[in-house]
Amino acid sequence: MAGEPQSDCLFCKIVAGEVPATIVRESETTVAFRDINPQAPTHVLVIPKAHHPDAASLAAAAPEVAADVLREAGEVAAQEKTDGAGYRIVFNTGSGAGQTVWHAHAHVLGGRGLNWPPG
Repeated sequence: MAGEPQSDCLFCKIVAGEVPATIVRESETTVAFRDINPQAPTHVLVIPKAHHPDAASLAAAAPEVAADVLREAGEVAAQEKTDGAGYRIVFNTGSGAGQTVWHAHAHVLGGRGLNWPPG
């Protein structure tokens, strides 16, 4: 069920404290932690504490939590001091877009040039 922890979800296990992560921020509804395979000097994932499989389902079921994820992504960028030079927020949705963990999450990337188009 949407919003309920999933026993087979890595990010639900991080939220529950069952799997270690380097947490950089936490709010009532979100957790932000460093990516284990960083693609930039700053690469932090911001996730809702409630389980939603992707960004679209999160936005449909809990738009206020989706807004919290975006707000926290901006706070991460400021905390990491990438907000002045620029940063990127990425939601991969679906395996064809590179989503590998089926729990909505935003990648906050910064600290280097980020070319366009990505790929």
